[in-house]
Amino acid sequence: MADYRKMWEDLGMDVDTHDQLCEVLPQAFGDVYLSQENRPEGMDYYNFVVSEIHGVRPAELIEHQKKGGKVFGTFCVYVPDEIVFAADAIATGLCGGSQFWVPGGEKVLPSDTCPLIKASVGARLDRTCPFFRIADMYVGETTCDGKKKAWEILAEDVPVHVMDLPQMKREKDVRAWEEEIKDFKKVVEDFTGNEVTSEKLAESIKLINGKRKALKRLYELRKNENLPISGKDVLLISQIAFYDDPARFTEMTNKLCDELDKRVEEGVSVFEKGTKRILLTGTPLAIPNWKIHNIIETSGGAVVCEEMCTGTRYFENLVDETQTDLDSQIKAIAERYMGIKCACFTPNTGRIDDIIKYAKEYNVDGVIDVNLKFCSTYAVEGYLVEKALKEAGIPVLGIETDYTDSDAQQMRTRISAFIEMLEER
Repeated sequence: MADYRKMWEDLGMDVDTHDQLCEVLPQAFGDVYLSQENRPEGMDYYNFVVSEIHGVRPAELIEHQKKGGKVFGTFCVYVPDEIVFAADAIATGLCGGSQFWVPGGEKVLPSDTCPLIKASVGARLDRTCPFFRIADMYVGETTCDGKKKAWEILAEDVPVHVMDLPQMKREKDVRAWEEEIKDFKKVVEDFTGNEVTSEKLAESIKLINGKRKALKRLYELRKNENLPISGKDVLLISQIAFYDDPARFTEMTNKLCDELDKRVEEGVSVFEKGTKRILLTGTPLAIPNWKIHNIIETSGGAVVCEEMCTGTRYFENLVDETQTDLDSQIKAIAERYMGIKCACFTPNTGRIDDIIKYAKEYNVDGVIDVNLKFCSTYAVEGYLVEKALKEAGIPVLGIETDYTDSDAQQMRTRISAFIEMLEER
């Protein structure tokens, strides 16, 4: 990573503690990613993004602020980026995928809180993530009780807007979400001083849809018998999608897909013939949480699809681009986002239907249901997910984990046994 120390100091970061993260991240990335053979050349871009993860993009956001622009930090796929970009602001994801930040979060949160929430709060309070320091406003939502209370802690020193996500999907709930988006639009306009017009919103809808289309194209390539790219690499791309400039990300991902198309034509695969195809479902895997993919793909399996927020839920379904007035555009945005099948909803049969559908489309041999410890929402729904998969004749393994490596060997043993069982079928 280049020298961004002055920038970090100006942001009020604890640079000495942050240096500890900078020391271990390159080694971890090298062990998981750079050790792979026959990687697509297009992955060089994403390697660069990670190598400069706390440098290049933060510097771009700061430059945007110097020109009078605002930056909104978001935590969830339910926050409509289209509204933010339509106000000439930037939406960026926020850090929350490393054990490095968990102790900081545990200073104010119970230890039996989900590690993603603890890491997010710790990254802010310990001043070791530039994205948390840069964001002018955080945008939260009510997808779980832990998050709802965490927003109150974060709001002590940064403006926070919380979007009230309905917990059911009746017609009146979609209308309620539409009203939440209108309220959010007003907040964004007041905060930025810029009006969200139908013309600007149409542009941003196409911008974000473009990113979704690129990710969908990438995922479609994983349906091939010969896999032109590893699951680890696709996870990395999905994680970077939350941070990178949308237009640049779309361009680079489509460029990578062009290379992968040629690989498919030439029969190139990064896995040996007969490698068992695994679909992952469950809680999101925020950067740099690469543990589960790495274990699977070094234990005889290949991850070919993620039914996760860092997966299909992030890009499936587009916002209707044919609407031309603000009310219709906002309704279209509301309908698209309410189509995301988070476990916070009840009932949530659509998610189970998706998992079974994807298992067939990607020709998977088995499903691994991954749950972060203390995420009761996904843990409880895991019973229904695994029950439905067994009834459908699809092998499934439930895994509960956190961000530490203390359970890595146990996980490797269980996953290896699962893959061996698949080989015997």
